[in-house]
Amino acid sequence: MTHHLDTISRETGISLSSVSSTAKLLAEGGTVPFISRYRKEQTGSLDEVQITTIRDRMLQLAELDSRRGTILKSLEERSLLSPELKKKIDGATTITSLEDIFAPFRPKRQTRATKAIERGLTPLADWLLENQHADPADETAKFVDVEKDVPTAEDALSGARDIIAERVADDAALRGRVRLIYEEEATVSSKIMYGKDEEADAQKFRDYFEWNEPFKSIPSHRMLAIRRGEKDGFLLMRVEVPLERVCSQALPEWVKSSGPAAKQVALATEDGCKRLLMPSMETEARLMAKKRADETAIQVFAENLRELLLASPLGEKRLLAIDPGFRTGCKTVVLDRSGKLLHHTVLHATAGSNNQLYEAAVEVTTLVKKHDIEAIAIGNGTGSRETEAFIKKLKLPSSIPVVMVNESGASIYSASDVAREEFPNEDVTVRGAVSIGRRLMDPLAELVKLDPKSIGVGQYQHDVEQRALKTSLDDTVVSCVNAVGVELNTASKQLLSYVSGLNSALAENIVAWRNENGAFQSREQLKKVPRLGEKAFEQAAGFLRVRGGGHPLDSSAVHPERYSLVEQMAADIGSNLEDLLANEVARKKIDLKKYVSPDVGLPTLQDILGELSKPGRDPRKQFELFSFQEGVEKPADLQVGMKLPGIVTNVTAFGAFVDVGVHQDGLVHVSQLSDQFVRDASEVVKVGQKVQITVMEVDLKRNRIALSMKSNPDLDSTRRSAPGDRETSPQSNRNVRPPAGSRPAAAPTNDWFSQAMQNAKKK
Repeated sequence: MTHHLDTISRETGISLSSVSSTAKLLAEGGTVPFISRYRKEQTGSLDEVQITTIRDRMLQLAELDSRRGTILKSLEERSLLSPELKKKIDGATTITSLEDIFAPFRPKRQTRATKAIERGLTPLADWLLENQHADPADETAKFVDVEKDVPTAEDALSGARDIIAERVADDAALRGRVRLIYEEEATVSSKIMYGKDEEADAQKFRDYFEWNEPFKSIPSHRMLAIRRGEKDGFLLMRVEVPLERVCSQALPEWVKSSGPAAKQVALATEDGCKRLLMPSMETEARLMAKKRADETAIQVFAENLRELLLASPLGEKRLLAIDPGFRTGCKTVVLDRSGKLLHHTVLHATAGSNNQLYEAAVEVTTLVKKHDIEAIAIGNGTGSRETEAFIKKLKLPSSIPVVMVNESGASIYSASDVAREEFPNEDVTVRGAVSIGRRLMDPLAELVKLDPKSIGVGQYQHDVEQRALKTSLDDTVVSCVNAVGVELNTASKQLLSYVSGLNSALAENIVAWRNENGAFQSREQLKKVPRLGEKAFEQAAGFLRVRGGGHPLDSSAVHPERYSLVEQMAADIGSNLEDLLANEVARKKIDLKKYVSPDVGLPTLQDILGELSKPGRDPRKQFELFSFQEGVEKPADLQVGMKLPGIVTNVTAFGAFVDVGVHQDGLVHVSQLSDQFVRDASEVVKVGQKVQITVMEVDLKRNRIALSMKSNPDLDSTRRSAPGDRETSPQSNRNVRPPAGSRPAAAPTNDWFSQAMQNAKKK
């Protein structure tokens, strides 16, 4: 274990003491958020990223040790383990180097070399290697034996060459050198599979029908796109280097003379490179490229998810939430300030007769007055702009904001077990509308109920390694939930399950205790929850909030283990906790240096003082109202050169997708994100960011919109996207128009509007 700590310290540049302390805390059951927030003295104030890096590297090294043990056991059982070989295996620092050492001794399936060995040709192979200056004719004749299936001298030489070829391919040092050549010099190429070029489904990969670029610089999204085309049976991908380049590494080491026997060794060496080593290296390179592409894609996904989860909440408001629709109407719900469903109905606000529009207008204005509505949330799916226009035409009080809400994944939630448990007596349309409203109140609390992959951010999410993706996304959700904190008395069990130290079973127990005994009056009461022990309490308590609890600090991020310390601070300046929280002058009297101890250092004390000045304050940004351009509601409304406000819905390696309110996201290619050179879109924009864009191109046939964020984009030379840059954004799948026949043949008149206003005034 100690040598692993040294390795991690050396690799990360983190001090050995910090690595050691962090590893110990993790082994004791500490979570990343807890260690980062409440154990700064032990770790040297490491952040979550550094702690996660240590955790993940410890797991990787444990897997290395496990594989090392398996290899040693295999060699011992077959009496192949020599002291020298054991030393090499013990010294291997990566899985790759370990497997290279083991390669010559790995139990093999039947190969040309193993067959030659069975025919007794190993001594001839050894002779050729040791006597390269000599003529092998006489020696070869000794191995001709019909009974051993070696009828001629050439058969004997061929078998010996097969044995040498396999040794060449298994040479650990050579594999290491050739691996570097593949990493630095290989070319990735792709071609259309024979006879597939005219198939309709193949056209999405047309850019890759004849494509090549350097292996070391191929972007993540292009590698994943080519691999997807190969998986779907349309493309053939290769990762190649010239045979001569590989042979140049092997021949000097294996061919030591120019004699007749040396020619046999040279033939065997070239065969070993071409037939065995290069295919093996290509397989490794493909796996390496996949891993590299996965890591980039997963990082992009995690960053986008973080921005989405930490989006500004509107807060606790009485809401009217609408899930728009045409033929089936708009599913509408009323929610109280805690998100509880009070009422639901269907409004025909986007299609139908004048009478239906009139009735919808009356019902909306009545609901707004009856429930004292403070905000209106509209899902951004089909019919959203029409619904927005309908609501704004009602001339509701200006104090009631009308907000478009990203509804990606709402339909998945509405049909989930979680939704059925919350609303067993309501159908999916009602559940979906509730989710839209709650997302506006608190995006984090609602989105944690969904599988992150269904939220609609990221790229090629179904093509990357799923276990690694899940780990990264789970880490992101846990980090966001604990950064914000959770209200103990209102949080769902899904939200509670992401709190440090808790799991789904404990979260369910907390909710059950709350339902049976009423609201928690203090954090201390958590200890009464079944199966919630001291360790879970230690890890979770600081991230849970109890508003109006028995202790003034229960609503803050100050951990209960430090309550007595804060009480001492208050006493030392002749104050009490309530005054200390309310009085900045009193807090300035505190001399933190007086309270430094072996357990509590200045980092923790500074955190405590900072929390006293803003106990329980939400760290997320203040909510800002956003509106799309009026009159621009569908792609046909867009004109090249038009400047519009938009919201970033997805960030990928090749650019950002932006919603401009036309039910079809546009792409701002990475080259159009800024007047300055940009390598990665995440350098410039984040998911949820409000931006100003210029329309560059509108392709109605292919439902594609090209946008620019440059101050003066060149409208005469719209940039053609590089291959792979047009992967459909999850957000861009929204229907551009409703299905045929689902809208009225003619637009209704405005008679309903004046009637509705008059009727609302009477009520």
